[in-house]
Amino acid sequence: MRFVDMMYSFPRLFLLILFGVFFKGMTLPVIVTVLGLLSWMSTSRLVRASFLSLKQREFVEAARSIGASDRRIIVRHLLPNSLAPIIVAATLGVAAAIIAESTLSFLGLGIQPPTPSWGNMLKDAPSEMEKAPWMAVFPGLSIFLAVVSINFIGDGLRDALDPRHVIGRR
Repeated sequence: MRFVDMMYSFPRLFLLILFGVFFKGMTLPVIVTVLGLLSWMSTSRLVRASFLSLKQREFVEAARSIGASDRRIIVRHLLPNSLAPIIVAATLGVAAAIIAESTLSFLGLGIQPPTPSWGNMLKDAPSEMEKAPWMAVFPGLSIFLAVVSINFIGDGLRDALDPRHVIGRR
C-alpha cells in the first residue's frame, strides 16, 4: 500500500498533460493506457479495505473453523462479498476516464482532429456559439448522459451482484 500512496502523490491531470506533450497529441490507445495506469490506485485501496473488513466477519471464521483453505475462503466468501463496491468503483472510474479524455481533448492535448471526440467538439464550439449553440449543448449533454448512464449501470450491477441483497420468494 505504500506504493499506492506514492502513486497517489502524482497529480493525475498533470501526468496526462505531460504525456500529451511528450507524445505530441495522444492517440486513443495511448490515452487508454495512460488512464488505466493512473486509475488503479483507488480500486486497490477499496479491495484492500473490503477484504480487511470482511475477514473479521463471522462467516469467514465459520469457514476457517471447518477447515476451509485460504484460497477457498477468498474465492467463495471474500470476493463475492467485495464485488459490489469494486464494480461501483470501476464504473465511477470509467466515468472519470470519459471526463478526463474530454478535458484533455478540450485543452488540445488529447485525441487530435480529425478523430472525433466530445472534448474536440466542445473546444470548437465557443466561436460558433451565437450562430449554432447546439455545437456546445449536444457534446456537453452527451458527456453528461454517458457519465450518468454508466453510473446507473454500475448501481444496477451492484444491486444484482450483491450477495447480501437477496429478494425473498413468496
